[in-house]
Amino acid sequence: MKTSIDRSWIDRSIHSFFKLQEHLVVLCLFAMVVMVFGNVVMRYAFNSGILISEEMSRYCFIWLTYIGAMVAMREGGHLGVDTMVKHLPLGGKKFCVLLSEGLMLFCNGLFLLGTYKMHELQVTNVSPVVGLSMIWVYGIGYIVAVVMGAFNVVKLYKLFTGQLSEAEMVQVVEDESLKNLKLDATDSVAKK
Repeated sequence: MKTSIDRSWIDRSIHSFFKLQEHLVVLCLFAMVVMVFGNVVMRYAFNSGILISEEMSRYCFIWLTYIGAMVAMREGGHLGVDTMVKHLPLGGKKFCVLLSEGLMLFCNGLFLLGTYKMHELQVTNVSPVVGLSMIWVYGIGYIVAVVMGAFNVVKLYKLFTGQLSEAEMVQVVEDESLKNLKLDATDSVAKK
């Protein structure tokens, strides 16, 4: 009984974490639009601009990209090609999952190591206009590498313990509009 309570608390915490990430993506996008549009209007109408808007919109874009990558990984929304994998036998699919997750885990490890090695430089490096320590911009690499690496480890664990279904081994999530097109094509063929 205690395990199910702990598990549901963990699931709710993970869900809340990613809801927060989704809200941060929206906030970054909104801030970028406001800053860039406001700067364009200020330059066109008043022949002046907001000094920090260009720099801060760039930093929002960096955070939006990294946070969006974490959210997409959770939802299985990264680009992929399943043309060959879906036709492989179960052993081939397992090997492809092992290879892809292993490579992604390795890349996330390199990303974490690179962020760590650049940490000291980024702490002392200050942005020219805002005066912000660049670790506040690029330190997101720590979070991204750990979160995405955790997804890789969980998927590999499921693979090795046999908890990964064959459908989960084909890692491409089909676009909803593509599914609707296939259904419409099937319906039109069936009517003829």
